[in-house]
Amino acid sequence: LADFMYDNMMLEMNVIHAAWRNGCRKLEFLGSSCIYPRMAPQPMPESCLLTSELEKTNEAYALAKISGLKYCEFLNRQYGTDYISVMPTNLYGPNDNYHPTHSHVLPALIRRFHEAKLAGEPVVTCWGDGSPLREFLYVDDLAELCVFLMNSYSGNETVNAGTGKELTIRELAELVASTVGYEGRIEWDTTKPNGTPRKLLDVSKATRLGWTASTPLAEGIRLAYEDFLNNPMRAER
Repeated sequence: LADFMYDNMMLEMNVIHAAWRNGCRKLEFLGSSCIYPRMAPQPMPESCLLTSELEKTNEAYALAKISGLKYCEFLNRQYGTDYISVMPTNLYGPNDNYHPTHSHVLPALIRRFHEAKLAGEPVVTCWGDGSPLREFLYVDDLAELCVFLMNSYSGNETVNAGTGKELTIRELAELVASTVGYEGRIEWDTTKPNGTPRKLLDVSKATRLGWTASTPLAEGIRLAYEDFLNNPMRAER
């Protein structure tokens, strides 16, 4: 945790500080939805930042990201810069990390069901009970929003980047299995943790500014699986 916090904080502070020192007029800082309190209202508005305790399991990362967005805000206030921040929900898509132990839930499921299909495994076991709700944003949609905000937004408050739609991990697993073509059973290991029950971003601010995510989840997963199949070396990362 200490290394994780140090590495993230030093990276972002060095980049932001160097941008300011060299006269960069506009900068966009990307954070993560984990910056919001564990018991934040759902959906989570930008205004709930720092209103209560963080989720302990990702506190180090969240504190680093909060420091980065606050540094941008303080530079704006003190030096008149135009530095903005964007907080994406769970991202997925081409060039993702499909490592069996170091990847996020959606790419991990793609790899797991793909390998189970190839091996003819009758059962795939997933962690928890499948009840937690999660939101997923296709990476190209985030890229579009980032360009949009660089051209049209200035302000100290961050902007949430998400779809405003959620599904259970159980529904996600079934959707990935269907996309991959896995026809076996899915079982749930309830001795393993579920994680935070719900993490849905309030995206009404981005909507008011004029942006909405355009890639349906089923289509995005299909594109991600195509990328996985066409680039097998990605599974080794």
